[in-house]
Parts: sequence; structure tokens; C-alpha cells
Amino acid sequence: MPLLAAVLGDPVDHSLSPLLHGHWLKRHAISGHYIPVRVSLDGLQHALESLPRLGFSGVNVTVPLKEAALIMANEASDAARRIGAANTLTFSAQGIHADNTDAYGFTWNIRDRLPDWKPERAAVLGAGGASRAVLAALLDQGVNEIFLSNRSVERARAIASEFGPNVHPIPWKDRHAMLEACDTLVNATALGMTGKPTLDIRLDALPRGAMVTDIVYSPLETQLLATARKRGNRVVDGLGMLLHQAVPAFERWFGTRPEVDESLRNAILRPR
Repeated sequence: MPLLAAVLGDPVDHSLSPLLHGHWLKRHAISGHYIPVRVSLDGLQHALESLPRLGFSGVNVTVPLKEAALIMANEASDAARRIGAANTLTFSAQGIHADNTDAYGFTWNIRDRLPDWKPERAAVLGAGGASRAVLAALLDQGVNEIFLSNRSVERARAIASEFGPNVHPIPWKDRHAMLEACDTLVNATALGMTGKPTLDIRLDALPRGAMVTDIVYSPLETQLLATARKRGNRVVDGLGMLLHQAVPAFERWFGTRPEVDESLRNAILRPR
């Protein structure tokens, strides 16, 4: 009987996850399917009750379902509780297990491209859900100081209070100056994404030896990355975060640990 998994969201048609998991299913000759399912917040409970009965091994959840999915699960990983949201649900006889693999994806995207990355002092732009995963990842990598700037400094302060004394909230007007002496800069906002306003950030104070990464992957090279590359900084695009975060889920649902490689990146980037 084919193994089944899905991505739930509203909207969900834009998701690259079916293409991603489909690539691995074909590569490993696994009899299975991964499908997009449009589910509203009001319909999430019903979906999570119905899908296991239909033979689904698990699901990914995207906006606006991540926080609710965590609450509805029977148990949750430390990562999901720490980030405050779930992106990966696994069904079993014991119920629903919630996990969040975004921090894992963020870390391994960078390590895959820059194996020698050893962050000590980082600057993060944005204080939304993605930022929480980035903060968790950076702290797990042993970063000593993180400067967190958001257009609403109150939100940055709230998140900083949750993640501890190593995270310092910075007013948005001071975001340019906070880059001084940082070895890592992360854009965890949607600014710079296709269809969104441009990210306004000056890199003058950022050391040229610093690494710059962006969670945005459409376009693949954002203006932030292009500017950083031009001035000599090492850059890592955001696509790998999407690819790497899917690895643990695929292994749980389909029983094989897949690899993130150039053939996968090419398959995702191929015009359709």
C-alpha cells in the first residue's frame, strides 16, 4: 500500500513541498504520494482527525496553521515548544507528534554551503515566526550575542525576553549600526521577496568577513545577497533552508533519509 503524506495550508498551491518530496520518492523508488491539501484554520482539527484514518503517515503544516497544530498535538519536540509552532506532524497509534524542523533547516543550509561557519556575534532582522527558528538555531550553535531588530521594537523585546539574555532587541532605526563586529547577518523578514517591498539595510558597518543569509528564496539572490556578495561577503541563499527542513520529515514518513544535493536544487529551480 502506498505511503501517504501531505502539506496543509491556506493557501497551499504555492508550496514547493510536493515537488521536493516527489523528487525524493522517485529517486528512492518509494511507493508513496505527497500532496497539497488546502485546509483553513477552522478545518484543521477535522483534517488531523481524518487524515490518519485515510492512511497518512504525517503532514507538514504552513501558515496559518503552525501555532494551532502545536496546540492540537498529543506531544511535541523541544524544538517545537521552544519555537512556539509546528511545521511537521507525525501520526501514530499514540496520536500526533509535533516537531519544528525550521531551525534544523536553517543550520544545515549554511553548514552545507559553508562547513567552517562558527558564528559568535549575529544580527537578525525580523521578529516573526521565522525569526524564532533562526534565534533557536543560532543559540544552539553557541552564538554569544544576537542583535534582533524589528520594525516593532516591542515585538523584538518580547521575543528577546523569551530567548534569554544573549538576545538584544534593537530599534529599527539602529539596524544599520548594529552590524558592527557581527560575523553573521540574517534577514528573517519577507522584505526583499518577490512582490514585497525592498529590504532597506546598509551594510557599511558589517565586516567583510561576515556571512550573510536570507530566508527568502524568491528571488534566489535577493538584493541583500547581491549587495553583500559585491562587497566581498560570503552569502547563502534561503532555498536550502526549505530543502534541509524537509529531510527529517521525509525520513519519518517514508523510512529513508534523503540527501540535499544539486540535483534536488536543480529540480526545484527548474522552470515549470
